[in-house]
Amino acid sequence: MAVNKPTGDNARKGAVKKRSQLPGRIQGEPTFTKRSRETGEFLSQKKAPAKKKYKGVRTER
Repeated sequence: MAVNKPTGDNARKGAVKKRSQLPGRIQGEPTFTKRSRETGEFLSQKKAPAKKKYKGVRTER
């Protein structure tokens, strides 16, 4: 029988709606930068070389 997870387990359900990510390069190595869609400021960046994108965050072009 399926059981719902507890509410305090910090698990994300679905997509992150207030963030976007865009691909870029640091010293020639590919990376991804996360950005706030409300303010436009950059929030964090994956270490280069980034092999995977942020999970559940939509990608800009």
